[in-house]
Amino acid sequence: MELCYQLPVLPLDRPVPKHVLSRRGAISFSSSSSLFGAPDPRQLSQRRGAISYDSSDQTALYIRMLAVTNKTIKSSFVFTPGACVIFKQLFSRDVRVRSQVGFEPERRGSHPYLGVDFRTLHSRAESAGSIPARRIRRLFSFQRHLLSSRLLRGAPHLNPLHILDEDYCGQAKCMLEKVGSWNFDIFLFDRLTNGNSLVFLTFHLLSQYGLIELFQLDMVKVRRFLVLVQEDYHNQNPYHNAVHAADVTQAMHCYLREPKLAQSLTSFDILLGLLAAATHDLDHPGVNQPFLIKTNHYLAALYRNTSVLENHHWRSAVGLLRETELFSHLPAEDSLSIERQLGSLILATDISRQNEYLSRFRTHLDENDLNLGNASHRHFVLQMALKCADICNPCRPWELSKQWSEKVTEEFFHQGDIEKKLKLEISPLCDSEANTIASVQIGFMTYVVEPLFAEWARFSDTRLSQTMLGHLGLNKASWSTMEPEASGSSEDGESDPARSSEEPSSRALTQGSPES
Repeated sequence: MELCYQLPVLPLDRPVPKHVLSRRGAISFSSSSSLFGAPDPRQLSQRRGAISYDSSDQTALYIRMLAVTNKTIKSSFVFTPGACVIFKQLFSRDVRVRSQVGFEPERRGSHPYLGVDFRTLHSRAESAGSIPARRIRRLFSFQRHLLSSRLLRGAPHLNPLHILDEDYCGQAKCMLEKVGSWNFDIFLFDRLTNGNSLVFLTFHLLSQYGLIELFQLDMVKVRRFLVLVQEDYHNQNPYHNAVHAADVTQAMHCYLREPKLAQSLTSFDILLGLLAAATHDLDHPGVNQPFLIKTNHYLAALYRNTSVLENHHWRSAVGLLRETELFSHLPAEDSLSIERQLGSLILATDISRQNEYLSRFRTHLDENDLNLGNASHRHFVLQMALKCADICNPCRPWELSKQWSEKVTEEFFHQGDIEKKLKLEISPLCDSEANTIASVQIGFMTYVVEPLFAEWARFSDTRLSQTMLGHLGLNKASWSTMEPEASGSSEDGESDPARSSEEPSSRALTQGSPES
């Protein structure tokens, strides 16, 4: 989507209507950024659509959409001036120029090292002339949004800002009613929301818990913050992308509803938990910490090779909080406290500190001295909940767990291929010739997931905990049956646990399942 301060462009065979000549602005869906100012009329005919604004009150009065097949779809809509103003606030900076218009802007903190550009590390080559499915979805997203609104369904016009609300299609809205189910299919939800699962799900949860009203948050700022968070995830990463963040946020919601937590956590704790889940992998480059160290990445030097990715995720989240001024209405001390505690939660997801947190958790359970009336103890439980949510994929139903396993292994193996190309030492679990999906998953489940969720079940012995352990056992058995077929020998199965024991030294590696 691009902003163009010139007259909307109609098909060449149709004259510009006189009532449009006075319009002074347009928002256009185009196939190339070079269309603006281009003298070639054939290029102008590729313009996908335009929204023009009246020069006096800036009300959107004229909308023209072109389908991918170049058949013209013309409609006229009238929005209230108030709605238009909010629309402009939401999208003046939030809707950034992306690859859909011909180029990819540089991301925060993403820089090429040794010829490796993290922005395109996991991108796939597309055949000439092909239109990516994601681009097609985005071309139709605005049209589908309008068609699904109450305005077009003929419902009473109760709220002038309705068009700005999360007007999900029927299936997505129905799914949100069951957002607390452990069988929640985040992949389906992401498709139904046109790739905006993180924004819609997190906003829904913040509203459901009453946090927006309780903390007097500006809804426009909340929306903008979530949009920026989603955009700063690298969606070309097979695993560490916005869908993973949405999945972790949904899992965190499930844990927050557990009896022990629901009875003791404050609204402030819940706000921190949801924000940490949504931002815990922000701007993840799709490679692990050892890779950053080996390539002398500036982040490794900045954080002295300690929790490199986690520190970057935290600092990136703080940057967006300050950029959007989400908590600017709170006292400065409160804002700083939120940032510090948010960092404490995100840093806890560092897999290299897995044994440290697990031992402390086990000690508390053995001595039965966890007091959830104590703020520090509640915060520690939140840290453990986020750690569980981050690596809970092996505890999901097989249909979901298998997809996550394939995605994370694809990301690992891709990194291994890059390391081979750069003649670097291949990181554990990243060698596609020495590992299989099954071997990676079995080792990860055995040495990382099972110990953590066994202790969590001791702390919260509920139906959900037993369900997660049940899925974990079944999924591990399923991978075990596939391992002989994949490796062809039992020796591979014996070597994986040895490698898995090294996983805790690197968060990205531990992710043999979900990590983040």
